[in-house]
Amino acid sequence: MSDTAAPATLDYAEQVARVLRSNAETETFVAEQRKLIAEQSKLQAEALKIGRDRLLAPLSIGFTGMAAAFFGAGAAFVKLLGP
Repeated sequence: MSDTAAPATLDYAEQVARVLRSNAETETFVAEQRKLIAEQSKLQAEALKIGRDRLLAPLSIGFTGMAAAFFGAGAAFVKLLGP
């Protein structure tokens, strides 16, 4: 009787070990996937920022140029009217 009980116990312990090993592998896979998803979201945020900067750069250059033109025109006007 003890000969038949030992292999069943061994098989059970082997199955438990296999399940635990599978769970550990699954946990490491999920951790890697979360890491990759976080990295991807960072890259997407950076891409959005670059796109926004690329869209706003000409506007900022234009506003800077207009401000410089207004200051230049004001200085010329003051010089023209001044003593």
